[in-house]
Amino acid sequence: MPMPWTYRHAQKEFQAFLGDARERMNLVSDNSTYTAVEGVLRTFRARLTPPQALAFADVLPAVLRALFVAHWDIAAPPRPFAPRAEMTREAQALRPHHNLTPENAIEAVAWALWRCVDHRDLAR
Repeated sequence: MPMPWTYRHAQKEFQAFLGDARERMNLVSDNSTYTAVEGVLRTFRARLTPPQALAFADVLPAVLRALFVAHWDIAAPPRPFAPRAEMTREAQALRPHHNLTPENAIEAVAWALWRCVDHRDLAR
């Protein structure tokens, strides 16, 4: 079996995703975009059970999959979903002294993810 595309081209795929997210959030650097994306992914992951989170991770490109599961306390109970403004504040709390995450971060990350995943896999 050939190596999956997402592993062979992981950096290229991640850079394309970061570019989409950075543009949508109107940020100026990959570093600030990375922090915003990580905050949004952690905020979403905190509301899923481990089986739900792993099912979601399976549809992500390689680097985003790794970012999604990194530093995860799987023993923590899932948090309830909250209004978007509250979850945005949660994402903005990651590395607060270096966080430029904008108010549209959740929408922007969702939009960028939609552009880089197989929609049939996501629907499953």
